[in-house]
Amino acid sequence: MRGFYFITHRPLSRRGLAADVKAALAAGVRVVQYRDKEADTRTLYEEACLLRKLCRGVLFLVNDRVDVALAVEADGVHLGQQDLPCRVARRLLGPDKIIGVTVSSLAEARQAVRDGADYLGVSPIFPTCTKPDAGRACGLELLRQIRAQVSLPLIAIGGITLENAPQVAAAGADGLCAISAVLSEPDVEAAIRRFQRLFATGRELTGPAASIREGLAP
Repeated sequence: MRGFYFITHRPLSRRGLAADVKAALAAGVRVVQYRDKEADTRTLYEEACLLRKLCRGVLFLVNDRVDVALAVEADGVHLGQQDLPCRVARRLLGPDKIIGVTVSSLAEARQAVRDGADYLGVSPIFPTCTKPDAGRACGLELLRQIRAQVSLPLIAIGGITLENAPQVAAAGADGLCAISAVLSEPDVEAAIRRFQRLFATGRELTGPAASIREGLAP
């Protein structure tokens, strides 16, 4: 699990969720999370069915809803701190499904590891407007602290842009999500490709900032 991690977001979508996911796949994204905190269960199921078909060959995860993930045979779920506990989701999903957990403190990260999470979403790194309930920004230092103590893949989420993404990767993120930075662009695929280059040139991340920016140039 490395590179750009794509999360759907209806309010910012210009062409619809399916078109956004197709653009993400064309850009080489290997993980897609279907997230919609407003839709009813029937809508969630029907959209997840559609996106599941598009995401054959890449990881397809459902946000929050273990029941929907099971119903559409998703590869797993992503859980927040207010959702089912990871250990309960594991019991329901079995050992082979992927479970990610959002954490915003070192204590939550340690607990998620004990509960059997497969990866952690560290969020929000910076202030974000796409998830009003995301809470206070935890910053890069927390990402570094978790990286130092947790070997699971870390996905950084929240307020990430092309300008601050090199700092995020250098702090230890294996992947990142930048919803506003890609969905607000007219060409979603091209926007994601700019972030993907960050990981393609990951060895340069410890070098001078000028080299990092050069690696991100379209």
